[in-house]
Amino acid sequence: MSNLIIEKLLAKTRRTDLPEFRPGDTVRVHVKIKEGDKERVQAFEGVVIKRDNGPQASFTVRKISFGQGVERIFPIQSKVIDKIDVVRSSKVRRARLFYLRALRGKAARLRDVEKREVPKAPAAQ
Repeated sequence: MSNLIIEKLLAKTRRTDLPEFRPGDTVRVHVKIKEGDKERVQAFEGVVIKRDNGPQASFTVRKISFGQGVERIFPIQSKVIDKIDVVRSSKVRRARLFYLRALRGKAARLRDVEKREVPKAPAAQ
């Protein structure tokens, strides 16, 4: 009973404006940052190394900044995320890419694939 009520509440706040992306994709997440009374948008670009599903879904983005690895976890339904751009898609065989933490430079490269096409339903004739 309470599960249905919670699902209805979550359905009202669910975001539909975000693109499809998977682990291995390089994304640019535009994050709203509040400084005092001003608000600005800052981009965080990196590789998606993990994606969780469910009502409190989230994803982890990893980038190298000044030679230091930086990871940031974003809740998908958060209002802090302005938009997400998929920069590049890569072919990976795992859902969790934690092995990238130990790799540096060229060893951390992923094999690129062409833009993934979302299969469309055939038109009724």
